[in-house]
Amino acid sequence: MIPGAGPEHILGWAMQAEESGFAGLGVLDRIVYGNYEPLITLASAAAVTSRIRLTTTVLLGATRGSGAVLAKQAATLQRMAGGRLTLGLAVGGREDDYTATGTSFRSRGRDLDALIGSLRDVWQGGTGAGAGPIGPPLPDGAPPLLIGGHSDAAMRRSARHAQGWISGSGSAEPFADRLARLHHAWREEGRADRPRVVALAYFALGAGAVASVERYLGACYSGTGPYLRRVVAEALTTPQAVASAAAAHAAAGCDELILLPCDADLRQLTLLTEALRDRLEIL
Repeated sequence: MIPGAGPEHILGWAMQAEESGFAGLGVLDRIVYGNYEPLITLASAAAVTSRIRLTTTVLLGATRGSGAVLAKQAATLQRMAGGRLTLGLAVGGREDDYTATGTSFRSRGRDLDALIGSLRDVWQGGTGAGAGPIGPPLPDGAPPLLIGGHSDAAMRRSARHAQGWISGSGSAEPFADRLARLHHAWREEGRADRPRVVALAYFALGAGAVASVERYLGACYSGTGPYLRRVVAEALTTPQAVASAAAAHAAAGCDELILLPCDADLRQLTLLTEALRDRLEIL
């Protein structure tokens, strides 16, 4: 998502993150923005890695239109990556993304519910609205689904359709309170299993960290008013802040914290590794 980031940055981050022991790679999504398309980006990352998980955090599913096409794309990535994909989905809040794709902003919640139904039908061997089965086969199983969003509707959608939930940055509500609402929605849907909980946080480290945060997030979330101010204020700009955030999320019940950089320089990953050395999977 960072302006100026090229393929060498993306593939470098993917390879070094795997070597350093991180659990997964996450990608954000926008349509009307200068970012790379998430599924193609993760396919590129899959080609240069072998262990690390691949997660859309989150894909704006309702802008994709056809559930059959998205099901085939995700199944292809799941197969090519050896079962490492987790598909995070949400509705998003930018109307221009829907205008650009000819999809409805007002009905995006209902459309996402319908799309999820289509995905699951295709992955379970359904016939794609009677036209015939849609491949490829999934010997490693269908990609797990996570739902993003802080609204009650997002919590219910997670409980009805998914294996878990993704909490974004910039909420005015404490993480523990969001998690309590999620567990309530899970109980309301009669779910006996435990949701997988993933959270996102932005970071930049080293000299110029605050400037990197303000420059990148200021452009990415321009026009969002109080939300932008919260996102910037929550960004982690010291090793101590990164380590404390990881510990606090774990203590609150978060299974995975995805740290999104505000600076594409690969040295940021080295600094992040040093800040989190005791928490990485294989170091």
